[in-house]
Amino acid sequence: MSDPEDDKRASSGRKGIGRALGLGLITGAADDDPSAIGTYASAGARFGPDILWTAPVTLPMMYAVVYLSSKLGQVSGRGLFHVIRDYYPRWLLWALLVGVLAGNIIEAAADLGGMAAAINLFLPLPVPLIVVAVGVAIFTLQLAGSYELIRNLFRWLALALLAYVGSALLANPDGAAVLRGTLMPRIEFSREFLSILVAIIGTTLSAYLYTWQSNEEVEEEIAQGRTKLAERKGATDGELRRTRRDIIIGMTFSNLVMYFIILSTASTLYKEGRTEIETAAQAAEALRPIAGDAAGILFAAGIIGVGFLAVPVMTTGAAYDLAQALGWRHSLDARPGEAKRFYIAIGAFTALAVLLNFLGFNPMKALVWSGIVQGFSTPPLLLLIMIMTNDRRIMGERTNSRFTNVLGGTTTAAVFLASAGLVATWFM
Repeated sequence: MSDPEDDKRASSGRKGIGRALGLGLITGAADDDPSAIGTYASAGARFGPDILWTAPVTLPMMYAVVYLSSKLGQVSGRGLFHVIRDYYPRWLLWALLVGVLAGNIIEAAADLGGMAAAINLFLPLPVPLIVVAVGVAIFTLQLAGSYELIRNLFRWLALALLAYVGSALLANPDGAAVLRGTLMPRIEFSREFLSILVAIIGTTLSAYLYTWQSNEEVEEEIAQGRTKLAERKGATDGELRRTRRDIIIGMTFSNLVMYFIILSTASTLYKEGRTEIETAAQAAEALRPIAGDAAGILFAAGIIGVGFLAVPVMTTGAAYDLAQALGWRHSLDARPGEAKRFYIAIGAFTALAVLLNFLGFNPMKALVWSGIVQGFSTPPLLLLIMIMTNDRRIMGERTNSRFTNVLGGTTTAAVFLASAGLVATWFM
């Protein structure tokens, strides 16, 4: 006889394609934030179609890390930093927290700068004013909206990334060069190439994805009425199967968008010898005379649309991490008066991201450098997630399969090696 609680959980989680177009798509779209767009555009402009292979190669890595994070949240009933606080030493908790908070805030700041530069193409206002306005708008949404409202809005914002498919097709790419670059990996042992490679890995496997995915699973449970930890713990076979499907859909979507962003600049700017992109506006404007006005407009629109999705994921994710480390109440389903410190943290992190834009850094270069920062901060956290999802104290009987461990271990090793290779080039 089946367990009534398992039947209830399976029934409440059976939302078919709707859920797949929710959690997985949101996480996948957030991965293609303005930082990622800047990194991929720079890679395509500098190395052309020869670097297209990074898209299919990173897809299984993306699936592995997001699935492990999702599984951790579902089975333990906790967010990532809640698990670390409950089971690991305080020195490890605080060391990881500092690194993740710094990475989230820097990347959110870079994303705000990239969004402002793109908006400036359509509204010739001072860029600092645009940064402030966007920051206020994003925080207002987080303050006033429920988790379900924000989730549903994010689903629609994710569709902005389809602009890059159109942008790439309008660029009339060379089919033979595209096929060669996709199927025949080409690697250069140079500082410039490895910097871009680490930035690509860092931005596709960014640490904010891990915390967001585990917290999103917890929020879904809370939205279904499981407000207590004991009610959230555990996951049925059906729930984990649906999770795998959702994440495959979301990460494939994210990876295809990555591919078309690289293709759009590889087929235009690289061919024209314009290998250095200084600003998001320059990337979009440069596409206009080469591929037409529509391509440039689509490129800029993608940055703006996904930025409104990605920045709140980063600032809210940072607030989740801090709140879990300190034991504060934290949920987007809670009203501001019920989780004051959580919402104050969201506001503070958003304000810091805005203020960093007044230090005079170049938005597009900051986008790439934030990807490199993520590339160095990702390996330790990824290794810990591998350890946690194999810890029976946390996962019970839901520890990783051999296949999952091989895929996760390979991903962790690849990230470590890419970062080590970059460091090695500094001494050449």
